[in-house]
Amino acid sequence: MSDIEVRCKLDWPGFTLDVDLTLPGRGVTALFGHSGSGKTSLLRCLAGLEKPGHGRLVFKGQTWQDEHTWLPTHRRPLGYVFQEASLFPHLNILGNLQFGQKRSGSAARVGLDQAIELLGIGHLLARRPDTLSGGERQRVGIARALAVGPEILLMDEPLAALDLKRKQEILPYLERLHDELAIPVIYVSHSPDEVARLADHLVAMDNGRVVAAGPLGETLARLDLPIRLGEDVGVVLEATVGTIDSAWHLARVDFPGGSLWTRDHDVPAGRRVRVRVLARDVSLALGEPGSSSIQNNLEGRVESLADDDHPGLLLVRVEVGTSRLIARLTRRSAAQLGIAPGLPVRVQVKSVALME
Repeated sequence: MSDIEVRCKLDWPGFTLDVDLTLPGRGVTALFGHSGSGKTSLLRCLAGLEKPGHGRLVFKGQTWQDEHTWLPTHRRPLGYVFQEASLFPHLNILGNLQFGQKRSGSAARVGLDQAIELLGIGHLLARRPDTLSGGERQRVGIARALAVGPEILLMDEPLAALDLKRKQEILPYLERLHDELAIPVIYVSHSPDEVARLADHLVAMDNGRVVAAGPLGETLARLDLPIRLGEDVGVVLEATVGTIDSAWHLARVDFPGGSLWTRDHDVPAGRRVRVRVLARDVSLALGEPGSSSIQNNLEGRVESLADDDHPGLLLVRVEVGTSRLIARLTRRSAAQLGIAPGLPVRVQVKSVALME
């Protein structure tokens, strides 16, 4: 797998984008951060829609930009998905897809038929864009980007214009792209749920700079620069649905290091899933805890500690098998328990979010 080398600097009044990083050549990389952090600017640099004053871009061994080279957008083998799908109103859906494919002039890595199947739009081909829902239009927009045979797919907050119901409608299709496409996807988002569900690699941005980058699980588990993927620090675990307890409407998910119980979301046993565990939902104890309403009780070992935002709080990273969890403790409780690196602890998890 070849990597993608990105170095670019853009100067605008009041804002500077200054990025130097290497992205993986496969899987979904999420560019994550608040509005104005530089995510879309970086994506536009990758696409050749912005020309940095200083920069270098090497895609899988091919130089797209350096001090001597500049490939314009139409010569870069990419597909681009905008926040809103701008479809030609005078063409039906098949015509929209074929228009983009004909203009690409290249052998498609993802064929038109495969794009239609992946996005589940076969029944829409004869319809006009103005008869589609927002979610349907966006699925067509993604299929159009794939129909040109891209070697990389760039997605700029593709769900931002959709309401919650439409987002839930389209997310399973994006998960199919994640599972079935061999090409890399760069996905801009400020939605924690989208990142937790889709991303393999995380690039966290702030004020035009990269503050953290790496595999999703490892990056979220860092304490030196904890990333708030939404309301709180937490981790995302790769897991498999084990047992369904239909009597209590619960499901057990198994991950490297243990198991956790969560609400049954009608996901069948054996399905690979992701679970999100927030620091506020993790507590630590010495020895086997007594009677408790908390059903998730794991063996762990303290790995490291770090300051939290409030002076009375600590973040504690705990090894659970080969996985990592983060707990938030008051400094007083940490002192009373003697929390220190290497200490064996019992890890209690109050709540687990299954990322469907």
